Amino acid sequence: MNKADLLTLTQWLSPSYPVGAFSFSHGLETAISDGRIATSDDLKDWLVSLIENGSGWSDLVLLCAAHRAKSPSDLQTISELAEALCPSKERLAETLQQGAAFARTTNAIWGGDTGPSAYPVAVGSAAGARNICLETTAYLYIHSFTSNLVSAAIRLIPLGQTDGQACLNLLAPICETTAQKALTATLDDIGTCAFMSDIASMTHEILPVRIFQS
Repeated sequence: MNKADLLTLTQWLSPSYPVGAFSFSHGLETAISDGRIATSDDLKDWLVSLIENGSGWSDLVLLCAAHRAKSPSDLQTISELAEALCPSKERLAETLQQGAAFARTTNAIWGGDTGPSAYPVAVGSAAGARNICLETTAYLYIHSFTSNLVSAAIRLIPLGQTDGQACLNLLAPICETTAQKALTATLDDIGTCAFMSDIASMTHEILPVRIFQS
């Protein structure tokens, strides 16, 4: 992978890229409000489940499929599957809003006419269109996904910055092995069982006090 592509990918998945990721907690706000997540160990266990058996895994498979897609109709099919996999209205809004914002900014700067789609599909298709290494894209995507949720937890638990970074460091091998597994997976391998995360996303909209959109 050349350095220019690495820097582009790093820019795309940086917290400063204007996709609005900071405003979503993926249901984490509910779990913290309910007392299910109160420590860094609780957070780590929750995120391990999400990465290996929840939306982290399905996002990676969708991203890889989008990277390999041969036509706009293939991408449309993959994005529709991504939407169907969302367990709640807020999680659907989360992936569609981020995907649309990513496509809009990326098209404006790098050129192209990629339409709005689910976020992992938008990232995967943009990287594929520019022949950016799929393996590195998958690694950085799942790290960005995890980092955003750790950042949300730092604000919500509250969790100290050092504890948050220690948690992210412990999760790095999980991110790596899950991304590596997704590289050889197909859409038929998608399946999730992170039910508490799904339920947390469903009930987030009725929290009496909310900081995040999901």
